Amino acid sequence: MNANNIKWQQHDINSQSREALFGHKSAVIWFTGLSGSGKSTIANALEQALAAQGKHTYLLDGDNVRHGLCADLGFSAQDRTENLRRVGAVAGLMVDAGLLVLSAFISPYRNQRELVKSFIPQGKFIEVHIATPLEVCEQRDVKGLYKKARAGEISHFTGISDPYEAPEAADLVLDTSVTSLQDSVQQLLALLKEKQIIS
Repeated sequence: MNANNIKWQQHDINSQSREALFGHKSAVIWFTGLSGSGKSTIANALEQALAAQGKHTYLLDGDNVRHGLCADLGFSAQDRTENLRRVGAVAGLMVDAGLLVLSAFISPYRNQRELVKSFIPQGKFIEVHIATPLEVCEQRDVKGLYKKARAGEISHFTGISDPYEAPEAADLVLDTSVTSLQDSVQQLLALLKEKQIIS
């Protein structure tokens, strides 16, 4: 089938209808940072806090999507970009569904994060940089990945053999080596209120 024959279908129930039904705006909160920085931990804690307020959420985690949606991809720069393209497309659909989407991905390159952002309606992409220093992430080494990367057993490992391009204008910067989990969640909730995503 020719791509020109594929048209986006407009339906009577739209994202505004779903937001009205849920009682809050939809958005993507995109957590980026090194492996072991605390992205998934903070995203999980924020989701719990939002659920306690009756908000409708979904947490997209980097490891989890590679078990299904992106199981066919490796970790080359090309595959990592395709991984994030797919995640961005899914996140965009979830925003259209009226959800608050929490996404925890290393997403090391600015152009990758811009690609994700292109799937999200304007004003609904909130970038959170978990700026925990490399040495702290490496000390934690929760999955034993830094040790393997240092031993040359893992190639293209962000922070060791591959670069990490920090956001230049993140909506919020958190360093889990100096900011507690509770304080991080409170700052995130305050940010969502400031942006009028939640009340």
